Amino acid sequence: MSENDLLKIKLQLLQFQTDEQQAQLAKVQALSDLRQLVGRESVPADFDVAGAFDYAAVTLQLADLERLAGENRPDLRAAKQAVTAAQSQHALADANGAQDLTVSGNYARVGGLGSNGTSYASVGVSIPLAIFDRNQGEIERTRIAVTQAEQQQAEVSGQVMTDVKDAWEALQRSDRIVRAYRSGFLEISQKSRDISEYAYQRGATSLFDFLDAERQYRATQIGYRQALADYLTAVEQVRQSVGTRALQ
Repeated sequence: MSENDLLKIKLQLLQFQTDEQQAQLAKVQALSDLRQLVGRESVPADFDVAGAFDYAAVTLQLADLERLAGENRPDLRAAKQAVTAAQSQHALADANGAQDLTVSGNYARVGGLGSNGTSYASVGVSIPLAIFDRNQGEIERTRIAVTQAEQQQAEVSGQVMTDVKDAWEALQRSDRIVRAYRSGFLEISQKSRDISEYAYQRGATSLFDFLDAERQYRATQIGYRQALADYLTAVEQVRQSVGTRALQ
């Protein structure tokens, strides 16, 4: 091996080591930020994430995600409950506008027992005549409250569906990129590197060609892992948009 080839290998090694150190720093910082988000007292200082860093296809369609969001998003459920509460208040105000009917009865006996006495019985019915006050103000106020609650629900529903649509589109884009890598490009980069290494070891190609194939292989692997990270992030955004982690 010539001195020039040795220097090229050392420079390539330096690049590998630099990339490794940057990746380790990024992981430490990400874990620190995550601990801050969940609460520093909730997890130990040496905690680590678990689970496979791998691709798993989401089979649900947009209509399925919209249905899940309608069932699980807490802000949409709260808006629906606000409409129900406003409608109840309006029904109560409307009922209070009607006057209550009062029925009374009276029984009395005058005189002695038997045929010498006289019995009296009376029944009375009364109802207030609400000429001016029929609870109109409260009825109108609650009617407006119902309208406001319905409009708020429509606004929240629209925002929820927009969140689902945006998350779905981001997921589809990331999914296409990951599938493209997995469709054969990973195997191609691996095979190209192996062929170049085999040829270099037998003197059939130059060190420059071998290092170039190595760089291409590393670039492909890094690109795939970044695409995979984007995909997993998109999956989490979909889960957040529908309000549940169970995408079934």
